[in-house]
Amino acid sequence: MTGPSPTIWFCYHSGPDNYAYNMAMDHALLENAALIGHPTLRFFSWTEPAASFGYFQKIAEIERMTLLRPLVRRPTGGGLVPQDADWTYSVAVPPSDPWYELKAVESYRSVHEWVCAAFAKMGVTTELAPSRRQSLPGQCFAGWEQFDVLWSGRKIAGAAQRRTRQGLLIQGSVQPPPLKLARADWESAMCDVAQSARGVQWRDFTPDELLRERAEALASGTYSRDTHNRKR
Repeated sequence: MTGPSPTIWFCYHSGPDNYAYNMAMDHALLENAALIGHPTLRFFSWTEPAASFGYFQKIAEIERMTLLRPLVRRPTGGGLVPQDADWTYSVAVPPSDPWYELKAVESYRSVHEWVCAAFAKMGVTTELAPSRRQSLPGQCFAGWEQFDVLWSGRKIAGAAQRRTRQGLLIQGSVQPPPLKLARADWESAMCDVAQSARGVQWRDFTPDELLRERAEALASGTYSRDTHNRKR
């Protein structure tokens, strides 16, 4: 893990939810990053198989790439990601934090160094991709970008970002290697290596009523609607 870090981070185990709410909560965390005041690491999962795709991708192309439904347009960029048994997480960073000042390639590398360090703590050897290898355009796990996480020559972790005046949002997906690994152990390892490598002091996070209401409004009014998911 490289790059600066504050002392206090929030950790939010939000559990499983539907495709629209998962995207909506990340969106709400980005909108409220400055008010929250510290970076928030969120671990979440999916109540049904789905596929998310990048904010700027065209829905017609996505429909040809996968049979998975529903499809949801992420608040971040990137490509098509199958969402089901993967280990998903997000990081929402306020503008006051040094992570916000990192260039996109630097924040991308830093978060994946973090993922690699967590796997190393579990006894699993991974590496960062030294260069780009794109075999199928638009599909995140068909090839890889520089600094994606590789295990035994295949991509197992990728991420997408969005930076606004409100903060920085990173959404990540880990397709775990076919080993006897528990998601809970990986989540613990993510927190442990941040504490040991960066001196992060973790605080549990519980969204307040206003944040929950905003996420619910985004879920019902944006991320579950064709006007958003089929906007281009």
